[in-house]
Amino acid sequence: MLLHLATVTDLIADATYTPDQAARLHTLAARLAQTVGWTRFDAGQHAAAARLWRGALHSAHDRDLGAGIIGDLAYQATWRHDPATAATILQHAVARTEHPTARALLHLRLARAQAALGDATDCRTSLRAAEHNLDRTAPDPAPAWCAWFGPEDLQVDTGQALIDLGDTAEGDQLILRGITHLSPARAKTRAVFLSYRASSLLPQGHADEASTAATESLTLARTIGAPRCVTLIQRLRPRFEEHLQAPGVAELLHASQAAST
Repeated sequence: MLLHLATVTDLIADATYTPDQAARLHTLAARLAQTVGWTRFDAGQHAAAARLWRGALHSAHDRDLGAGIIGDLAYQATWRHDPATAATILQHAVARTEHPTARALLHLRLARAQAALGDATDCRTSLRAAEHNLDRTAPDPAPAWCAWFGPEDLQVDTGQALIDLGDTAEGDQLILRGITHLSPARAKTRAVFLSYRASSLLPQGHADEASTAATESLTLARTIGAPRCVTLIQRLRPRFEEHLQAPGVAELLHASQAAST
C-alpha cells in the first residue's frame, strides 16, 4: 500500500494531467494515505500516522473524505488521552460532511470524546444525533471510509460512552448486544469491542467474565496481528491485578505479558 501511495504522489509531482485527472489523483492519494495512516496507528506509530493523515487531508478535495480524515485525527487524539482536542476538531469535521452515515460516525466519535471529558449533557446530545443520522436514508452509498459503520458499532461505542459517564450496567448491555450482532468477518473490531466488554465487567465485580472477554480479545488480536488491540488489553492489567484470585485472571496476565515481549 505504501508503494502505491509513493507511485501516486510521484505522478502528482511529475506527470502531466488534466484538471479532472488531477482531482482523481489527489483523491486516490488521500485515500491511500488514510489507509496507510491506520496501519501506522495500529502499530503504535502515532507520529507517522498523524503525518500521513495530515497529508491525506491536504489532498482530499471531497468534503466527506476530508471530514473522515479529520475524524481519524480526532480518534487518535482520544486514544492518546487528549479528548479536548478530539472534541474541538470533530466539531469541524461534522460541519464538513453531508452523508448521514458519515455524520453518524463523527457524532459518535464526538460523543466518546465528550464522555471522556465528563460532559454528560453534550455526550448524550451527540449520541442522539448519531442514532438519528444512522437511521436516515440517503440516495448515495456511504463514503468508503465509513461504509463499514452500522448499528453494532453504534451500540458498542454508545455503551462505552455511557460507561465513561458512570452508567456501567446499561453500557455493558449495549456492548454485549453489539458484539453479539457483529459480523464474524470484522475480527479486529471484535477484538476491540471485547476489550471494551472486559473493561465494563470489571467494575461490576465480574472479573471472571472480564478475563474471558479479555482473553478472547487478546487471542484474536495476536492471531490477526492487531497491536492496537493488544495495547487495549495491556491497559487493563492494573485493574485485573486487583482480582488475582478470580478464575482466568492469572492466565490472562501471563498471556498479556508474553504478548508485550
